[in-house]
Amino acid sequence: MDKLKVGVIQFPGSNCDHDAVHAWGEISGQDVRLIWHKESDLGDVDVVFLPGGFSYGDYLRCGAIAKYSPVMKEVIRFAEKGGMVIGVCNGFQILLEAGLLPGVMLPNDSLKFICKTVNLKVTTTNSRFTSDYQNGQVIQIPVAHGEGNYFADDETLKSLQDHDQIVFQYSEPDGSLTDLSNINGSRLNIAGIVSKSGNVMGMMPHPERAVETVLGSNDGLGVFKSVISFVSEKV
Repeated sequence: MDKLKVGVIQFPGSNCDHDAVHAWGEISGQDVRLIWHKESDLGDVDVVFLPGGFSYGDYLRCGAIAKYSPVMKEVIRFAEKGGMVIGVCNGFQILLEAGLLPGVMLPNDSLKFICKTVNLKVTTTNSRFTSDYQNGQVIQIPVAHGEGNYFADDETLKSLQDHDQIVFQYSEPDGSLTDLSNINGSRLNIAGIVSKSGNVMGMMPHPERAVETVLGSNDGLGVFKSVISFVSEKV
């Protein structure tokens, strides 16, 4: 099949944009380009990737200003038409603010910035973003955030569970979900979710920083491989 066309959105303050370009391009072998936040046309992309960082300095709230960027109108339109969108860390925060995913992000319950590699349980493989993993598999992915404490009301959490929308949870090495493994206080240890339609995913850990063993882990490759497999099978 032809290579995927991936657009990495670049906001003022993005700092994981080039990591994403490296992961999609040099590591995964796909066509990837940066899309500046003022652009109003995504082109013919197959996937949109919102990277981590501190868009607009994270003023007001993380992602609160970025959702008003000209490009986000196109990202929302793209998602509503079924296009695949991935938001990582600050990208996840932006997707929440834009209403493409349910819930909000609160400051970590420790009120400290967390930057380390964590254990993640793959909660479901019934997702176009996680199909390359094994159900219940525990992977190691780095996090770097100060506001990654995912919160949603009980009704929303039940809906996420009922529709198999929770894709990653902070866990112990054996996959058990404990308060100790819940690094930031997220409800249900949630580290990543997908939209009810299945085409939008947000996650706080950084898979693009875990694509080479020389960096300590290539466990993040499963996200990229899953997306590539889904699109190739669709074609």
